[in-house]
This record gives sequence, C-alpha cells and structure tokens, in this order.
Amino acid sequence: MSEATDLAERAGDRDPRVGLRAVAALRRLLEQLEAVQVRSARAKGWSWQEIAAELGISRQAVHKKHGRR
Repeated sequence: MSEATDLAERAGDRDPRVGLRAVAALRRLLEQLEAVQVRSARAKGWSWQEIAAELGISRQAVHKKHGRR
C-alpha cells in the first residue's frame, strides 16, 4: 500500500486524532508533490500562466508560492 493510500485510509478513521494527523500528513505530501510538478513544468519551459491554469489558481498565486524556489 502506498503512503498516500494509507494516509487517505487513516483520514477516515473514527478517532479524530488519527484522522486529523492523517489529513495534516496528506497536506504536507500534496505540497511536496505540487512543488515537484511545478519545478518539472518550469524545467520544460511552461509559463506561470500555464501552470496556474492546470492548478486552478492565478498566475500571481503560483508565482508567489513557487517562484523563489
């Protein structure tokens, strides 16, 4: 079972402590995955606008978040 699958399963746990910890871990994982994909897109010549469109956010938001990395 992958880490994401395990975390998603735990996010639905009846114990709120377990569920909330899993949600927090999923949030961290998602941020890491987004950063990897944004770096990949930029390395392939994508514009901030193209990346933003795929993420469903503004160009300014994606640049502010990832532009300094």
